[in-house]
Amino acid sequence: MSELRPAIAGIREMTALEIGEKIKRKEISCREAAQSYLDAIKQDMETAAAGGQAINAYITVMEEEALSQAEEVQEKIDRGEALSPLAGVPVAVKDNICTKGARTTAASRMLHNFNPPYDATVIRRLRQAGAVIIGKTNLDEFAMGGSTETSYYGITRNPWDLERVPGGSSGGSAAAVAAGFAPYALGSDTGGSIRQPCAFCNLTGIKPTYGSVSRYGLIAYASSLDQIGTMGRDVKDCAAALSVISGYDPADSTSVMENPFDFSGAGGDAAGLRIGVPVNYFGSGISGEVKSAVLAAAKEFEKLGAEVEEFEIPLIDYAVPAYYIVACAEASSNLSRYDGIKYGFRSENAKEMHEVFYRSRSEGFGTEVKRRIMLGSFVLSSGYFDAYYKKALKVRGLIKQSFDKAFERYDMILSPVSPTTAYRIGEQIDDPLAMYMADIYTVSVNLSGLPAVALPCGFSGDGMPVGMQLIGKAFSEPLLVNAAAAYQSVTDHHKKTPEAKGGQAK
Repeated sequence: MSELRPAIAGIREMTALEIGEKIKRKEISCREAAQSYLDAIKQDMETAAAGGQAINAYITVMEEEALSQAEEVQEKIDRGEALSPLAGVPVAVKDNICTKGARTTAASRMLHNFNPPYDATVIRRLRQAGAVIIGKTNLDEFAMGGSTETSYYGITRNPWDLERVPGGSSGGSAAAVAAGFAPYALGSDTGGSIRQPCAFCNLTGIKPTYGSVSRYGLIAYASSLDQIGTMGRDVKDCAAALSVISGYDPADSTSVMENPFDFSGAGGDAAGLRIGVPVNYFGSGISGEVKSAVLAAAKEFEKLGAEVEEFEIPLIDYAVPAYYIVACAEASSNLSRYDGIKYGFRSENAKEMHEVFYRSRSEGFGTEVKRRIMLGSFVLSSGYFDAYYKKALKVRGLIKQSFDKAFERYDMILSPVSPTTAYRIGEQIDDPLAMYMADIYTVSVNLSGLPAVALPCGFSGDGMPVGMQLIGKAFSEPLLVNAAAAYQSVTDHHKKTPEAKGGQAK
C-alpha cells in the first residue's frame, strides 16, 4: 500500500468538490487523490482473494491509466489551465459506458473481451474537464436488474450491510461511492437504476431529462428510456458532474439540449416552492419506516417555506407493466446485434453457422437477460403487437399526460424511491415479479422522460438508508438541485457513511 501524507489521510471522507478545491490549492496532488482510492480498492480485492466478503464494486480497475491521467491533469493545473471544479478528482464509471482502450463488458460474458475503439461522449467530456477515471463498476448484466446480483462478474455487496444488495442496476457505482472507493460516479437509469441504488446506499443521484445527456457510447438496454446520470455524496457533487457531461451531441439523434446545465444559481432555497405528494404512493405496499421518513422530509420542506400538498396521481398501477413491455421490447431489438459474429463472445462448441447464433447467445447471456429478450420478442410478435406493445405505448402517453397535469399545479413532486430499504442478497433473485414491482415509484419518470433527484431522507430501525426523490418538469434540473441543496443544508442524513466492514454508520 502507498503511504499518504498525514495531511490528506482523510481524503476519502471528502466530497468530490472538496477534493477538487484542495487540488486547486495545491494542498494535495492529483496522483495522491487517485492513489488513495486505488489503495482502498486494492484492499477490497485482497479481501476477496483471501475468501472474505468483499464489496466487489469494480469489474475493471484502471490503475495505470488513472495514474497517468492524474499526472497529465496535474501538469495542466500547474500551467494554470482553466479546468472544471472536478479537475484531478477520481471518478468511477458504470461498465456499460464505453471507454477507449479499457474493456467495457456490461457485466456480461457476451462482452467479456470487448475493448471499445472510442470513448462515449460523456467520457470524452469528463476527460476534457480533467476527471481521472479509476475504474469500471459492476452492474446487473446489460443493466437488467435491481440488485446487482445478475452480473457475470459476481454480486456486489452493500457497504452498509454486506449481507444486503446495493440496488441496481448501477449497484457497483453506488457501492463504490458509499464505500469510499470513489468520490462520485456515473451510472445509467432506465427505470430507476441510479435512484434505487442511491436510496439503498445513502447517496444522492440525478436522473436527468431524456435528451439532456448524450447516450452515444452507452450500451443500449431500452433506447427510449436509458439516460446516463451522476451519483455522489451530496447534490452539489452530482450537479457539478452533470454540468460537465450534459449538452448537445450531434452523434446522438436523441440529444435535444443545446447547452450544458448551469447550476450556478442553485444556492439552496425552497421558499415558495409548490411540492405535490402523491397519496397513492403510500398504500399497502410501502414499508412503514420508508413512509415515515419520506413524509418527515415533506414536513422539512414545509419548514423551509415550501407549500406541500397531497394529491393523487392516476395510472400508477399500470406503470410497471407498461414499462416492462416497452423496455423488454426495445431490449429484444437492441440485443439482437450480439450474434457471435461481429464482436463479443462466440461459443467454442459451435460447428455450423446456425449453431454460432444459437450457442453464442445461449452461453453468452444470463438468465435475466434471456427472460427479457423472450418477453420482448413475444410482445413484438405477430398477433401480440397490438394487444401488448401498442397498448403499453398508449399507457405510456397517458402517464406522461398525468405528470403534465400535475406540473400545472406543482413545481415538483416528492415521492419514495423504493417501497423498502435494501433487502438481503438472494431474497428476491428467484422472484422476478417481486423485483419488478419494486420499481413502482421510479419507472414512470423514465416513461415520461422527466428528471428526478434521489437523496437520503433517513434510516430504518436496523440502520439501513431510506431515500426519496424529487421529480420535476423536463429540463427543470436546476430547480430540483436547488430544492435538494436546501434540504441537505438543514439535514445530515447524506453525511453519514458506513464503516469499512458493513452495517454501521460513522
